[in-house]
Amino acid sequence: MRFPLALTSKIAKYIIGNKIRGKKKFATVLQLEPLHTCNLTCTGCGRIREYSTSLKDVMSLEDCLGSAIECKAPMVSICGGEPLIYPQIEALSTTLLEKHERIVYLCTNAMFMRRKMRGYMARELALHPGGGMEGKINRLQADGLLTEKDVAEIRKGPKDINAPVMAPHPFFFWNVHLDGLEYIHDLIVEREGVFKEAILGMRMAKILGYQVCTNTTVYKETDMQEVEDMLDFLGEFGVDGHTISPGYEYDAAKADMVKRLNLQPDDFFLTREGTREKFKDMPEWSKRYSLLGTPIYHEFLAGQRELECSAWAIPTRNIAGWRGPCYFMAGAGHFKSYEDMLNDVDWTKFGVNPATGEARDPRCENCMTQCGFEPSGALSSRLDDSWKNLVYNFAAKPKPNGRGREVNAYNGVTAGRGHLTGEQVKKTMAGPKIEATAAA
Repeated sequence: MRFPLALTSKIAKYIIGNKIRGKKKFATVLQLEPLHTCNLTCTGCGRIREYSTSLKDVMSLEDCLGSAIECKAPMVSICGGEPLIYPQIEALSTTLLEKHERIVYLCTNAMFMRRKMRGYMARELALHPGGGMEGKINRLQADGLLTEKDVAEIRKGPKDINAPVMAPHPFFFWNVHLDGLEYIHDLIVEREGVFKEAILGMRMAKILGYQVCTNTTVYKETDMQEVEDMLDFLGEFGVDGHTISPGYEYDAAKADMVKRLNLQPDDFFLTREGTREKFKDMPEWSKRYSLLGTPIYHEFLAGQRELECSAWAIPTRNIAGWRGPCYFMAGAGHFKSYEDMLNDVDWTKFGVNPATGEARDPRCENCMTQCGFEPSGALSSRLDDSWKNLVYNFAAKPKPNGRGREVNAYNGVTAGRGHLTGEQVKKTMAGPKIEATAAA
């Protein structure tokens, strides 16, 4: 199977149950943002700028869990900000998995990922000193994924052996942000070394038995061949799945781009036509790679069909409340409950009319993002769509094709092409110093 049977069955049972009960609008995925603090300032992301007055605030653990209970979505995507900064992230993810039996995707830039896994290793080794963790520690150290200092800390054991840790679980996925190979990804996240740490974290996770997927945003200047190379590279060490979505010009991201970076949004974000050109091979990619989602959404990205926006199916809950109408736009405000958002938002005013192609709101004109249109493919009542989804999910999982071994993934700072420390930067910085000395 392309995806684990238990996971596929859980989601299918939930959707079918709601349809049988005649419910027209219901959540399939909860996007939970317990905080907006982040350790990176990624180009194209306006989240930490939009909520700049509340960056020190966090949702309580009770509010986070209450939101999951309230909207009943079988899958919770914990995002942010950087969720691994959230003080109670272990308790949140563990409770969602074990008590509420939700599927958890933890969206992260991976900078703290190895640290969290070392916490799991310390507890596991303390509880089962004669178990298999010793062998995994040796392998991780041999592969350069643990230092001698790391191993020494793991062997000390946890400060509190009863404290929750982020352990492997059939319904838990690390969802790592990766927008290209080293040079491009580090450029977009505006920090050198992030790509390398993300790869180290994912390799370590697979050795320890975690499920790992990636999420990639495609922009106007994205080289789709590089994205394909990245997928081949990731396949070599067993990454389980990938989400790929077009970069969308929402207001906060555009404002940040102009004010902070002095860049023009039109040169960075995709139009609807540009998205279709970039994603024209998406249906073919879905046969060769473990792309998460539905073939219906992939056809939509490629321009082979139209879909109605279903933003209500992937609601966002954060410090301010339930964000309406969608993750990108708060044009309808923030609501106290998911039901209030469903009932009080005039959904006829948002999205693009699939029959005419006209945007109901100007801000929706170029949006083809996953959080708006992926549910439309999963919830389609057309028999041919249901058959496509069934075949896609139960098809054999694509295997690595061997090309990943030939990909030059570390083509940035590792190769001396860092944005802050590369050879060209050194030459540029050295020039004025020489001239100034001569002039003096």
